[in-house]
Amino acid sequence: MCIALPGLAISTQQGQLTGRGLEGFYRSGRRVLSRCQVRVAGREPVAVQSRMTTADSARFLGTVRTSAHAGPDPDVVVERVRHADGTERITLYSSAPRPLRLPVEVALGTDLADLGAIASGAPGPELPASVHDSGLRWSSPVGNSSVTADPQPADALASAGLLRWEFVLPPGGSTSVELRVRPDGAGPIRAVGRAATSPLAPATAAGDDSRVQELLRTSIEDLQALLLRDPAHPTDTHLAAGAPWRCGLAPAEALAAARMLLPLGTRLAAGTLRTLARTQIQGPGEQSGMIPGPRRDAGTHLPPSCTGTEATLLFPVLLAEARRWGLPDPETEELLPTAERCLNWLRTTVGDALYLCDPQPAGPVRCETQAHAHRAALLGADLLDACGRPGGAGLRQWAQELRTAFREEFWIDDLGGGRPAVARAADGRLVPHLGVATVHLLDTGLLGGGERASGLLDKVRTEQLARLLGSPAMDSGWGLRGLGAKEAGYNPFGHRGGAVRTHETAVAFAGLAAAGYEKEAASLLRGTLAAAEAFGHRLPEMYAGEQRTHGSAPVPHPAACRPAATAAAAGVLLLTTLAGIRPDAPAGTVTLRPVRSAPLGEIALTGLRIAGAPFSVRVSRLGLAMAEEAADGLQLGV
Repeated sequence: MCIALPGLAISTQQGQLTGRGLEGFYRSGRRVLSRCQVRVAGREPVAVQSRMTTADSARFLGTVRTSAHAGPDPDVVVERVRHADGTERITLYSSAPRPLRLPVEVALGTDLADLGAIASGAPGPELPASVHDSGLRWSSPVGNSSVTADPQPADALASAGLLRWEFVLPPGGSTSVELRVRPDGAGPIRAVGRAATSPLAPATAAGDDSRVQELLRTSIEDLQALLLRDPAHPTDTHLAAGAPWRCGLAPAEALAAARMLLPLGTRLAAGTLRTLARTQIQGPGEQSGMIPGPRRDAGTHLPPSCTGTEATLLFPVLLAEARRWGLPDPETEELLPTAERCLNWLRTTVGDALYLCDPQPAGPVRCETQAHAHRAALLGADLLDACGRPGGAGLRQWAQELRTAFREEFWIDDLGGGRPAVARAADGRLVPHLGVATVHLLDTGLLGGGERASGLLDKVRTEQLARLLGSPAMDSGWGLRGLGAKEAGYNPFGHRGGAVRTHETAVAFAGLAAAGYEKEAASLLRGTLAAAEAFGHRLPEMYAGEQRTHGSAPVPHPAACRPAATAAAAGVLLLTTLAGIRPDAPAGTVTLRPVRSAPLGEIALTGLRIAGAPFSVRVSRLGLAMAEEAADGLQLGV
C-alpha cells in the first residue's frame, strides 16, 4: 500500500493490477484506475520481488524469457516503480547477447468506484474507454479519469483498453514507459508530509538494536503520508486515521496520535487542536462544549462507546502537554477557550454524580472514560492555573473525590489478587472481564517539573494491574490483547475482543515504565518490536492476538488499517519512552527518567524537538540518559 493522501495505490505482491478486490490507484477515496496489466513479448512477467521503498512508493521486479529455446535464464527484467500520486514507471532491462525487438502491452481499466462500495463487494462494472491525448480516458456520472503515457504509444485501442509499444533494446540496453493517472483537471498530488513545512521533525534513532532505526524512520514516513490539511485553513494539518479504510479525520485518534508525537514538535498538535476547535459544539444544550465524534465498537461485553467523549477529554490534555513541550504562549491562549469549554462540559455532564457515563446520559461507567476524565481534570486544572484562569480548584476537588470512589467501587477482589472492573453497568453491576482498556489507568499525564499526575489506582493495585498485563493471558508475546485469552468471548481477531491493539500496547509500555514495572514493560516492547519487524516496520493498528511461539509470526488482521496514525505514532512513543523525556518548557527544564534496565541496550535519539529547538538524547547500556543537544537555556532537571 503506497500512501500520500489524498492519493493511494493498493497492490498485491505480484505487481499486476487486475481490478480484483481493492487493487488500484485511488484519489480522494475514488478508484481512478483498477487495472494495469503489463505483457512483454506476449508474456506476463514472472514476479520475483516486491517491496516498499518509501511510504508512498513500491518497487516490483519481474522477469521474462523472450525465447523458449534460450535456456532457463530470463533475459529481460521488468521493473515497475509505483507511486501513490498516480504515477508508475515501467522499465525493461535486457541482458540478451543480441538486440531484442520487444512488443509491450499495457491493459488498463477502471470502474471509478467509491472505496466504500469496493470494500462492500459492489464496485460496479468496468467502464468503456476512449482514446484521449497520449492514452485513455473513462467517464461516468460520478467522475472521470485518464491515463497518459510517455513515450506516446504506437497504438491505443479503446475497445480493449490497451496501449502498445514496440521497443528495440540493444544488448545490455534499457527503456522506460511512464504512466500518469489522475481525474480530469486534477493536478499532481502535493503531499503535506513531503513539503518543507511538514509539522513533524525528521528525528532519527540509532543503537545496539538495529530495528530502532527502521521503526522510527518508517513510522515518521507513514505519519507524513497520512497528513491532511484543513481545506478552509491550509496552514493547519492533522492526521487521517489510517489507510485504506479511514482516510479522513477521526477526532479521538488524531488527538491521541498528536499527543504521542509531541517529541517531534508541537506544530501537529497545534494544527490538530485548531482544526477540532472549529468543530466544537457551542450554544445551549447537553452537548455544548463537546468535540463530536462517531460511536466505536467496544466488543461483546459493552455497548459502543462515544469517541466524541474521548476527544473532548483529550483536547485539554493535549493542549496542557503541548505547552510543556514548548507550544508558544500565543497559540496556547488562542486554544484555551476551547479547552475551557471541554472542561465545563465535563463538570456539567457529571453534575452532582462522580462518574462520567459513556455514552451519555445512560451508558455504562467505563474505567477508561474515568481515566481520561481524571487526567483531563488534573492537567486541565494545571493549565487553567498557569494561564491565570479560574476553575482549577474545582476540577482538582472533583478528581480527588473520583479517585476515592473509584478505588472503593471499581476493584474486584478475587483469589488472584483482584482486578479493576472494565465498567459499571447502569444497574451498578461490575463488568469483570480483563481487557486492554485498563491500560489507560496507567496513563496519568505530564505536569510541571517533569512530574506525572496522580492515578486512579494506588500503588498496590497498580502493581497488581502490572502483573495482570504481563501475564500470558494479556501479553501475547507480540503485544497486548484487547481481551484476555481466558475471558468469555475471547476472539484473537476481535477488534476489541482479543486482537493486539498497537496503540494500547504502547500506552501500557509507557505507563508501566513510568511506574517502575520495567520487566512487564520490556516484554511488551520486545514483542511489539518483533511484530514491527515482521510487518516491515509498518505497524498495523491491530493484528491477531495469537500466542507467540518459536518460529511463529504475527498474523495480520484483514480489516486493520496499515498504516494507521495511532500505530505509527505508537512506534515513536515506544522509542522516546526509553529515554523518559519529561520537558517543562515554560520553566526551562527537562527531566530524563530513562528505562533503567535498558531493554534494547544503548539507544540514541536525535532531531527531537523541545521548545521549538532540536533535542538529542542518548541512553547507555547501564540505563543512564544524557542530553546531547538542547535549546539554549534549557536546564536538565533532577
